[in-house]
Formats: sequence, C-alpha cells, structure tokens
Amino acid sequence: MRSLLGLLLGLTWSLGLSAQTASPAPQREIAVTIDDLPGPGFSKADACDADRFKAQTARLLKHLTDRRVPLTAFVNEGRVCAGLPEGTLDALLRLWLDAGADLGNHTYSHPSPNNVPLEDYTASIVRGETAIKKVLAERGKKLRYFRHPYLHKGNSEPTKQAIEAFLAARGYLEAPVTADNSDWLFASAYLRAKERGDAELAGRVAGTYLQYMNAVLEFFEKRSMEVVGHEVRQTLLLHSNALNADHLGSLLDVIQKRGYRFVSLDRALEDPAYHLPDRYVGARGISWIHRWGVTKGKPIEWEPDPPKFISDLAGR
Repeated sequence: MRSLLGLLLGLTWSLGLSAQTASPAPQREIAVTIDDLPGPGFSKADACDADRFKAQTARLLKHLTDRRVPLTAFVNEGRVCAGLPEGTLDALLRLWLDAGADLGNHTYSHPSPNNVPLEDYTASIVRGETAIKKVLAERGKKLRYFRHPYLHKGNSEPTKQAIEAFLAARGYLEAPVTADNSDWLFASAYLRAKERGDAELAGRVAGTYLQYMNAVLEFFEKRSMEVVGHEVRQTLLLHSNALNADHLGSLLDVIQKRGYRFVSLDRALEDPAYHLPDRYVGARGISWIHRWGVTKGKPIEWEPDPPKFISDLAGR
C-alpha cells in the first residue's frame, strides 16, 4: 500500500506537470481569502477544545506564512463554542493578525438574507463587528471588508439594494469571490474519514481535493476570458478547517504551478473587472464571474462538481 505522503506527493507532482504543460499562460494573480474564522471545521471536539483549536489554526497559518501569502480572513464571532474560556476568541484572532492577515466581517452567526428578515441580517452584521474591531484597533487597523455568508446578496432586488446601502453606510467594501468552490464539502468528507481512523480514505479525499481545485481554477480562467475578455485577478474562497490545515501547502503548490503569484485582496480588486455591474438576483450564492455574465445576458456555465463519493462521504 502506498503511504499517504507518497500518494499526496505523487498527485501533487502529476497535477503540477499537467498544469505546466496545459497552461503556458502569462503571470496570473490570485488573492487567498479564508472564511468562517476562527472555526476549526466541523468537529465539535475541536471547536470546544481551546488547545486543539489553536493548534489547528497554527498549522493552517504556517502554510501561508512559510510562503508569505497575503491573506484576508472573515470572522463569524458567534460560531465559537460557548464553553471556551473567556478571551479565547480574541487570542485566536490575534494568531491570524500575527500571521499578517487582514480580518473582515462575515456576520455574527452566518445567516442568509434569503432566510431571515432584513433587520435580523443587518443586526448580525453589526453584532459581528465587536471582536474584530477590538483586535484590529490593537494594531492600529480598521475594519474594512465584508463577505456575504453563502455568497448570498439577496433573492429580491429590494433586499439586495437595501443590503448594499447598509454596507456602504457602515463603510464596508464588499469582498467578492471569483474562484468559488466546494472545499467545505471536501472538508466534511475528510473529517469523517479521519474520525473513522481511515488514513487511506482521508488521503484519497485530500488527493481528490487537489485535483478538483485544479479543475476549478482552470474553469474560472477560461470562463473569465469568455465573460470579461481577460483573466481577472482571481479571488479564491477557502475555509478554516482541518483539510486546509493539513493540506493547504499542497494546494498552494497546485496554484503556483498554474502560473499564479499570490497577491493581497486590495491588489486583486484593482482589476477593472471588479467595477463591472452585478445585476444578478437569485437564491444561489455564485461566483462574481457568473454575476457579471448574467448581467451581460450570458447563461451561467457551472464550475465542476465534487465527485459523488465526496458528497456521499460528507453525508450530502
């Protein structure tokens, strides 16, 4: 039986070789963003164990600091286990700041504006500011970015406009996503394999994740050309979970071998594409490339789906 390390190294090498031969593109740029801070993923044991929580966060951040990857990360203060000692949330957020990350608001409890009254949704935005503003102020920084939970911006035009006006009045910049994906589904499958003690299955999930993310990037590069006319500076959405804590380094290898350099979210948003109008209104949270395409009258062409065994293992 091949070792887990050998399997991952082999998959990463083969992905890189394929990407290099298929992608002689000019220098690409991508901003890495991570949602659902400071969450450890799906494990309640991790969520309520401060030491395990901190250790997983440190593993995740080391992949980024080793390569000096700029990072913007988005916080759900209310998702922290209520049993953690007082001050744990602030300490966890400071780990991200120590790693050079900027922090943005992802609401207090991750509601969707499609499912709750508008006043409840905006109240969750305000409530989610407390801890973020506190730790940012310690570093002389201000809260600037907001990321929509589920990438939902409202399923009616009045709701969408009201949210946009509310965010503007509070001084927020919207944090878009172009390279949307289902890393959260892989993370759930990975956690289930780990909980079973099945290292071979966990390795299969991780290797498939790398293949899937390579295909997602290839799709959005092509779709960007079709919708915008050039490859945009991509904004990549990932999540704080055990899968990325263990394998983000291998994913960064895949991204770099596609010709990308890592840039800040500020730098990515200098691309003129991010000033294009977004007239999409609907129930689904979708990539901004899809939003721009809908605005231009183009039908949505969907990014690759995860394999069925991932959805089955994740219980979805």
